[in-house]
Amino acid sequence: MKCLTIIGARPQFIKASAVSRVLSGIDYREIFLHTGQHYDQGMSEIFFTELEIKKPDDNLGIGSGTHGQQTGKMIDGIEEMLIKEQPNIFVVYGDTNSTLASAIAAAKLHIPIAHIEAGLRSLNRQMPEEINRVLTDHASDILLIPTKLASANLIGEGINQTQIFEVGDVMYNVALAFAQKADQKSTILNDLKLQSNEFILATIHRAENADDSKRLEYIFNALCKISEKTEIILPLHPRRKKALQSCGLLK
Repeated sequence: MKCLTIIGARPQFIKASAVSRVLSGIDYREIFLHTGQHYDQGMSEIFFTELEIKKPDDNLGIGSGTHGQQTGKMIDGIEEMLIKEQPNIFVVYGDTNSTLASAIAAAKLHIPIAHIEAGLRSLNRQMPEEINRVLTDHASDILLIPTKLASANLIGEGINQTQIFEVGDVMYNVALAFAQKADQKSTILNDLKLQSNEFILATIHRAENADDSKRLEYIFNALCKISEKTEIILPLHPRRKKALQSCGLLK
């Protein structure tokens, strides 16, 4: 059996590390196609090293662009790979542009699609991720869901229950698998002079928050208020850092 797995963004690298370990122990040949949606050392390469994922068999090198530009280029490259490899199953993760492009390309070629993290909904159609996940679910043949609510979402949208399989949250599997390794090898607490369980880890990455200067200001001010009592660690994507600087919230 041949399985083609699409990856392109950080969350997908993490999820793939858990699933690939299982596939390696059974009669499956897994081929990794990297769209290049996330592509630099800090956004891509480090995940393959730290999570012990095999290197991609091919990389489309799509890079940045508008949603339409990214998705269109990906469909073209993914279709070419699918025609070349003719996989028995095409595995897609999550809700990125890489996910949607994969679903469109595979569905047109009548290649079975398995969507991991299917059925999740924010009910906010302003989020590009919501559009991606809904369309991918309706193009997929096998919907692998993390929760019973996800199943209810899919059935409510008319998807046949025989296509839905509750398998749990693969991110939880990754956390279990690498918790011990992190305890043994990570130096981040010492580097930042932190005590375990005495700080808050926060992120700002959703476009509807990060690209809205007023919302960004509210969030940042709230974090500053909380930080008066509890240390906050805020890893910043370069785009988020630039947005905060442009708002005068960060030097």
